[in-house]
Amino acid sequence: MTSTPPDPAPRAGMFRALRVRNFRLYVSANLVSQTGTWMQRIGQDWLVLQLSGDSGVALGITTALQFGPTLFFSFYGGVLADRYDKRRVLMLTQAVMGVLALGLGLLVATDSIALWHVYLLALGLGVVSSLDVPVRQSFVSEMVGSELLTNAVSLNSTVFNSARLVGPAVAGALIAVSGGDTAPAFLVNAATFAVTIASLAAMRVGELSRSTPVARSRGQLRETLLYTRQHPDLQLAMLLAFVVGTFGFNSQITIALMAREVFDLGAGAFGLLSTTFAVGSLSGALLSTRRSTRPLQRFLIVSAIVFGLLLVVSGLMENYYAFAAVLVPTGAAALVFSVACNSFVQLGVEPQMRGRVLALYFMCFLGGTPAGAPLVGWISERFGAPWGFIGGGLVVVVVAAAAGAVLSRGRQVRLELHVRPPSMQLHVAAATSPARAAGLAAVADGEGPAEEGTRDRVR
Repeated sequence: MTSTPPDPAPRAGMFRALRVRNFRLYVSANLVSQTGTWMQRIGQDWLVLQLSGDSGVALGITTALQFGPTLFFSFYGGVLADRYDKRRVLMLTQAVMGVLALGLGLLVATDSIALWHVYLLALGLGVVSSLDVPVRQSFVSEMVGSELLTNAVSLNSTVFNSARLVGPAVAGALIAVSGGDTAPAFLVNAATFAVTIASLAAMRVGELSRSTPVARSRGQLRETLLYTRQHPDLQLAMLLAFVVGTFGFNSQITIALMAREVFDLGAGAFGLLSTTFAVGSLSGALLSTRRSTRPLQRFLIVSAIVFGLLLVVSGLMENYYAFAAVLVPTGAAALVFSVACNSFVQLGVEPQMRGRVLALYFMCFLGGTPAGAPLVGWISERFGAPWGFIGGGLVVVVVAAAAGAVLSRGRQVRLELHVRPPSMQLHVAAATSPARAAGLAAVADGEGPAEEGTRDRVR
């Protein structure tokens, strides 16, 4: 194992992780790259609407193709993260994504583009991105260490949403100035990947806190599933991530359809609505930088419910300015949940398992999009664009509230067992499982670790 990152004392402040040089390089390049990525997203959505005649289903299919590979390839990305040099893997994935963006830009610039080209390139981007995301997320801990991880995750989200603030507005302006031509957005994005590759190459390798590489072996997926099964807190995070990611994180579809169908706006106004959502997201990410410990399970549940309720309110807005105003707290709630859930998972796993567990987490968070995006697109076409917000929000609220009720019930049961006489505790525990009985026996005998572990699982 290489040396750990320099100790950036004192460990305080919103930007404390930026005292680590490698992370500063990474974040700076990521701001440029993510700005280009958001430009491409806006350009791609607008291009699909142009080629399909404003079809919400076509927009949903494109999104599904881009996120569908997450279900099939994310775990391999996690294996790559645990087995190989993360920095080198990222240089390769970033280069391939740059080539794909360049290809899309050249097809549009030469007027050779067809809808199936967009589908195919979105699929290719999805495959590479599904490998890239687990590696990139687990690489953060190697740059900053566990004590600064929560702050680094929040700053990463701050950068992501700063780019989300700038990228859509720049893309909308470029498309409008170019008379509806989306090629400049794609070509700019292709160039930004070179910045990320250069920053990775300039890092001080000796300052990375690498985890011990995992040897090639059979059954690593099964091992990851078993590990997650043994940690109910991780199961809760992945359930919420799946529901929120599938039904709530479809703003690229719902905002585009609201802009064109409800408010009858052009590309510039669409970009500004996306920017408004990003203002809220940036605010949520900045709020999250204050956190220095692992979030509680109930915080995940409450933040998911608040986000779902704000989605419903957004869908009920019939005035453009009112809709734009509500997008701010909606974006903030989305990022508060997202950052908390990411930190919760990363800080709850062992370093040698982090890449694979994060891959499973992102399979849950993004893997539902292939089904959710076309469904939200169909609902918006069939019942009207507002129902893309309202329907998704209701699903998030119901599932999160149900998870909260189950968690609360589980805590009550454990408290009841805790106050019963030791003999009755063991009798009840034996009726469920020997492992449970052993754990409660340890508590009854006054062994702190067993009690502490039980408390941690029900927070």
